[in-house]
Amino acid sequence: MRFSIYQESKKGGRKVNQDRMGYLYTRDSLMMMVADGMGGHARGEVAAQMTMQTVASIYQRMAKPLLPDPARFLEEAVQASHHELHRYRAEQGLPEAPRTTIVLCVVQRGVATWAHAGDSRLYLIRNGSILDRTLDHSRVHHLVSSGLIRPEDAKDHPERNRIFNCLGAFIAPTVDISHPTALHGGDILLLCTDGLWGTLNDRAIIDAFSDKTVMRAVPELVDAALEEGGPESDNCTALAMAWAGAESLDMVPPSEAPVSTLVIPEGAMTSTIQIPRAGDEPGPVYTDDQIDDAVNEIQKAIQRASKLITDQ
Repeated sequence: MRFSIYQESKKGGRKVNQDRMGYLYTRDSLMMMVADGMGGHARGEVAAQMTMQTVASIYQRMAKPLLPDPARFLEEAVQASHHELHRYRAEQGLPEAPRTTIVLCVVQRGVATWAHAGDSRLYLIRNGSILDRTLDHSRVHHLVSSGLIRPEDAKDHPERNRIFNCLGAFIAPTVDISHPTALHGGDILLLCTDGLWGTLNDRAIIDAFSDKTVMRAVPELVDAALEEGGPESDNCTALAMAWAGAESLDMVPPSEAPVSTLVIPEGAMTSTIQIPRAGDEPGPVYTDDQIDDAVNEIQKAIQRASKLITDQ
């Protein structure tokens, strides 16, 4: 694989930046994710950080060097993260678990599969237009899709920050998973929090990548969103990957595709996410056995649900 990737997160007018971002890749697989801890609930930054680390730990163990089933990984990793947030709640004696949104994407063999819960988004940009985008699990999106309000009114709607699907809530999240999508050379995958898309329109996002590398476009987008949002702006986080395209690997200038996984040794992994190990501080640490138990519980729950649906 050859691709260009860049990420940036900046605090807006909030006391704490509860956004988290990161990516990992092996010789044959890339996984990217962004999480937005929910400020209306306690310890949102803990929820986002724990989710990043839980997903990264599972990916590290399963991508050898490919994930056998990306869609299944996405479902189980999100549900396991939700499970860990409730384990944390019980251990800390909290009245409720901390909560976070998540959007994540796996790229293998030139095919992208993504998933989300909440209103953090993924955009697939191709040839100057948005080919695909995740749909927000929010009250405002429901109102727009139902024709009850106009899209242009969503930005200033009083319920614009109300979401109905996330990790850490009392009920398990519904994980929306995309169909596998083949990438073309020059495609852009953008993962971002509502601090970006809530202030910048689609045209501004598309134009940022029209004549710039992701290393230039991402910081410009983040700065533009914070400027547009003003003193009370939300935190803003964006992670973008430009796909070089397997059909033209030898034709891509190194400056435009600085990451080449062909040089990665078999079994090695590169990560921007600190995966917890025994003794790490601060925050909870989960062993491989604990993560295995969580994943097994999720698998059993999915199997039970599937059987109930089949029996009906």
